[in-house]
Amino acid sequence: MRPLARVLVDESHRQAWSTRPEVAARMSPANPADSSYVEAARTLETAGFTVDVHVEGPITPEALADVDVLVLPHCSDDAWEATIGSGSPIYGDSEIECIDEFVRRGGGLVILAETEQEKYGNNLGAIAERFGVEIINATVQDPVSRFNDVSTWVMLEPLTAHGCDVFAGIDGACFYRSGALRLAGDAADTVVFARTSDTASPALAPVLVGIIAGSGRVVIAGDSDFAGDDSLDDLGNRALWRALVTWASARPRLSATAGSADSVVAQPAWERLVIAVEALRPLQAQDGSIVGDAAVASARVDDIVAALRELAPHVPHQADYIDAVAADFSAWRDAGFGVPDFLDSLMTFHPESARRDGVEHVVVFPMYTQNGNPNRNVEAVAIRTVWPDWIAELEATNYDNAAFVPIEFMGFTSGYDTHSAVLFPETVATREVVPFSWGGIFCDREAARFRRVSRAAAERLGLALPPEAEMLLNDQQLAQETFVLWDLVHDRTHSHGDLPFDPFMIKQRMPYWMYGLEELRCDLSTFRETQQLQEQGIVLAPYVRIAILFDRLFRFPTTGDRVRNYDGLAGQIVFAWLHKNDVIRWTDNTLRIDWSRVQDSMNALCAEVDTLYREGIDRSRLGHWIAAYDFVSSLVPPHPQSVWAQGAQALPTELKEAVDAVLPDEFPLNVFYESLRKALAPAIDSARGITGAAA
Repeated sequence: MRPLARVLVDESHRQAWSTRPEVAARMSPANPADSSYVEAARTLETAGFTVDVHVEGPITPEALADVDVLVLPHCSDDAWEATIGSGSPIYGDSEIECIDEFVRRGGGLVILAETEQEKYGNNLGAIAERFGVEIINATVQDPVSRFNDVSTWVMLEPLTAHGCDVFAGIDGACFYRSGALRLAGDAADTVVFARTSDTASPALAPVLVGIIAGSGRVVIAGDSDFAGDDSLDDLGNRALWRALVTWASARPRLSATAGSADSVVAQPAWERLVIAVEALRPLQAQDGSIVGDAAVASARVDDIVAALRELAPHVPHQADYIDAVAADFSAWRDAGFGVPDFLDSLMTFHPESARRDGVEHVVVFPMYTQNGNPNRNVEAVAIRTVWPDWIAELEATNYDNAAFVPIEFMGFTSGYDTHSAVLFPETVATREVVPFSWGGIFCDREAARFRRVSRAAAERLGLALPPEAEMLLNDQQLAQETFVLWDLVHDRTHSHGDLPFDPFMIKQRMPYWMYGLEELRCDLSTFRETQQLQEQGIVLAPYVRIAILFDRLFRFPTTGDRVRNYDGLAGQIVFAWLHKNDVIRWTDNTLRIDWSRVQDSMNALCAEVDTLYREGIDRSRLGHWIAAYDFVSSLVPPHPQSVWAQGAQALPTELKEAVDAVLPDEFPLNVFYESLRKALAPAIDSARGITGAAA
């Protein structure tokens, strides 16, 4: 997949560290690890970054072209350190100007300073001062909060502020013979990530800070040894190093690339198609039949077909479909514009057979849109398939699902100017139920809604975000591909595991919490599965976990009405479970997440749901419903007037009557969600009709 960011490490200014093993070995023959950042580079590459080295010459705009993060390791006069690079440890004025402009235009900068900074003869301090930070000429010591009983190996005291938490999930970290920092810049733009303890000298001094400078970000550390090979595996140093570079690169990024000049929506015929479809809409009844002027409807149908014919050369793989849909429009008109039947053209529309990244389709059907328009209006949608090579390989090897089609919007008519984010064959008006052979998921809309609502929730709740979470919320393309991976694993899970019933329960009538549990089971299984995927080198695996957690906690419970809201209920269950187990806390109007415990707790909830499913195979249908109800109600209190809450003896024996006894909102929102739902309403409303291009 594309790299998350490109990191450039400077090794041209007499650096005392190298990312190249052969160079580190020359610098410190007896102990190469003492001069090596090889593991630091490998850590970033494993996390999805590319790491390049600036070997010689000054830092120039050309050298920083296409660079996301510039790392300046500790550099020195040769009298103090074994160094590399043909240049001077002094960065020239033009270089400093170049670095300053690079950051303020949106670049990331990581400065790794050192103890007794002044003696080394470099001017990293002059660069730091550009961003309001002074590197104090000191050696921090702490006789109490220290690592391995060495007073100059000081334990960091993490701080969270300004909505970020670079220590999320990190138990501890250490700086070795660290310098201290003094803040001179605007406090609103500077975050102290860590300081010394109150027993240190100097006490409570910043040693690790982050600065927002223009559109870019700067990290300044008082120590460079923590990222060296001989220290990186101490405590949580490796995770901290990865988090700092991630934070430096987590600036907001542009949305996904728009279509080419040859794309469907760039053609004049697309605009005419949309105009004709929108003009036909007021003439249609709820079932799709024409109740308005038939002559006007006939003219609009001619316009639709003509526009489709003109678009046909741009989608040559759809030749059969365009012929068939034109025939269906003619047949509909010839039959007097009654209830439309587009079965024949639907049977020729197979986006799953053309799963190639970037392939476009034009879609015109009378259809309702899930979570959108309930009427069978004619709609026009231009879509583009999202199928990067790494997803194609994963589907072909581990997660076979021939029906799965991730797509993004290029253009749409009013029925999709809603919250609808799926394109399914069963939504099309046909004379008979069609077999499920493909399902389109608009990953761009899902990602854009996730980003907007999660960002609003984090701000409202005062949640300090890990750098990976902030990067996900700031990068639409990253979020889209994350949702593709999530959907791929989730969708396949519906047909795997101990299943006491049809996994595609939409065809069955049962209490809505059963649908919620099925969606929750697939998400929890995906959450657990991402551990293995991460070990296999799938970079987006941890981002899928963040997406699942935030969507279930924030978006699903607060979105849509409360009538049989099974996705919302699944989110309520996750919140209740994590809250009950003290993984999340809502205190002092602030939400806190213990990131070190999230994975284990979600795995435990997954095991509970798996057990419920496995035991359900031995129960009657009603018995399984009751067992599931008991499980849900142990976490989410049911409505006080619920018949189901009175126990099995209060329920009718007939399945239909038992389902009828379910209240529309059997499991109401708790007081936390009632307040959050109101607070997030503007963000949720603003995400209506959103696409990746508008995110």
